[in-house]
Amino acid sequence: MSSALKTTFALPLRGLTWLGGQGTRAVAAVVFIAAAVPPLGALLRPYVTEAILVLLCISFMRVDLAALYGHLRRPALVATATAWTTIGVPLIVGLIAHATGLSDRAPGLSLALMLQSMASPMMAAPSLAALMGLDATLVLVTLVAATAIVPFTASLFASLFLGGMLSISPLTLGLKLLGILAASLLAASTIRWLFGAEAIQRHKQPIDGFNIIILLIFAAAIMGDVVSDLVAQPVFTIGLAALSFAIYFTLLAVTTLLFRRIGYERALALGLMVSQRNLGLMLAATAGALPATTWLYFAMTQFPIHLSPYLLTPIARRLTARADTTAAAAAKSST
Repeated sequence: MSSALKTTFALPLRGLTWLGGQGTRAVAAVVFIAAAVPPLGALLRPYVTEAILVLLCISFMRVDLAALYGHLRRPALVATATAWTTIGVPLIVGLIAHATGLSDRAPGLSLALMLQSMASPMMAAPSLAALMGLDATLVLVTLVAATAIVPFTASLFASLFLGGMLSISPLTLGLKLLGILAASLLAASTIRWLFGAEAIQRHKQPIDGFNIIILLIFAAAIMGDVVSDLVAQPVFTIGLAALSFAIYFTLLAVTTLLFRRIGYERALALGLMVSQRNLGLMLAATAGALPATTWLYFAMTQFPIHLSPYLLTPIARRLTARADTTAAAAAKSST
């Protein structure tokens, strides 16, 4: 390879390495950049599906196969976490919305909350868990299981709680989800075969940097109209933002407490996954034909999704250090 060509590739590689080294700070900055540059959202909105596919491909590419096999040999935890995120969460949200009359008083908001609860975990969840030093493999396995069954659970809860507000075809949604999963898995497997797991691990930071760029594409596509909405209706917009934070951290806390017996470090990883819902797939399934309130709430959910890894990383590191110390002490006492 010529020196000129090496220089050409070295410059963007250094840029991606620097960006990946910023970690959760860069993830947090993404949401403000996306909101501050509305034309970027209009430009990138057609590429939401592709962004989702790339995010999942990165997650598959970086999976720890030994840990993956370990989780598959003990499927009870994955099955329980999958049932909680795909059945427990939408059932609770639907019952609350029905009991409070939210569906009649604010149908756009009710639709947004139900679509959020019915969605599978966000494709970027394993990558964000890895950035925080959490168990990304457990998150990925549960993510795949939840994504595989969400076409059926989403259709069920839509018929139970949404009435005529939305009609989701299980076949169409299922084929879309399976296609994204299959394509990303095939691409990730090809990359692992061509370059090897060691090379992928060695280039962790530039891959993190590329992942952050894809997160920006998705966030910008969702948040293109946030500034104009904030100017036009500030109280309502801020109220939706507060609600999105409240729901995010409620799901995070409840999930962490429910799974605390497996260790708070792994429970927090599951809590992160459950609180980050893949609204991109729901947007794709409905072709974006949603009320303005639903779109605005979806945009507001990007703030807790992108800010929480930065806010929670110190907690995650303390929990991980405590778990490592406990494991080391247990190993020492057994010898």
